[in-house]
Amino acid sequence: KELIGKTIVSRSGKKFGEVGDLIFEVGSGELIHLLLKNPTSYTERMELERTKEGNILVPFSAVIATGDFVVIAEEDII
Repeated sequence: KELIGKTIVSRSGKKFGEVGDLIFEVGSGELIHLLLKNPTSYTERMELERTKEGNILVPFSAVIATGDFVVIAEEDII
């Protein structure tokens, strides 16, 4: 829950948007995806996985650090 609302950025500083929600495996509790809120135009142009509603998903496996921002490895999501 501490991640919700944090800005998602790549290592190179490109802004992706904010964490809108967390998607996890119910049985194990493992985090699978971050649901992107307020995606930037840069992110909209990328062919990332989306929900049925069209929301962009960022694989949690791409997260390399959390703090004031959620930092992702951009090469891991393309």
